[in-house]
Amino acid sequence: MKPLVVCYSNKGSNSYLARRIAGELSCEMEEIKPRLDVFTLFLMNIHLGIKSMKHNIKDYDTIILVRPIWMGKFIPPLRSFVKNYRDSIRKLIFVTCCGSPYSKKNEKFGHGLVFKEVERLLGDKCILCQAFPVGLVLPDDQKEDPQAFMKTHLNDDNFKGEIQERFDAFIKKIQETASP
Repeated sequence: MKPLVVCYSNKGSNSYLARRIAGELSCEMEEIKPRLDVFTLFLMNIHLGIKSMKHNIKDYDTIILVRPIWMGKFIPPLRSFVKNYRDSIRKLIFVTCCGSPYSKKNEKFGHGLVFKEVERLLGDKCILCQAFPVGLVLPDDQKEDPQAFMKTHLNDDNFKGEIQERFDAFIKKIQETASP
């Protein structure tokens, strides 16, 4: 398997996660650059696209797309990437560090809704969706506190315990997928 990690991050947690994945898999990484401020686009529901990728997506067996999910929405850079490169993608793994806990993944602001949209758009090309809710690094009494997770960013100091265990299982699953 020759993967490429492609990421977009607004606060830095998804970029951190993407770097960890690329490091574990010893593969290249590229950040998606929106043409305009993405959060403003999101609020205005405008979709103006992304800048061209430096890497040729067709050269990779698997694209590992690491992106945030905002309020349960398929954000503009994710939509642009899928629209622009859908025909070039052979296999896609979608990964997010998000605010929605597993217990609320299918609610209005949950990551499960975006996973369903990615799977619908890419069909069999989408081989795995994985969420790493930021609540995994918070103390039990703050796991579902929106203010706590808005202030929390993944880093080497807090990436341990349950999130590290889930990450290790995720990497193992990717490596098993690549085995003949």
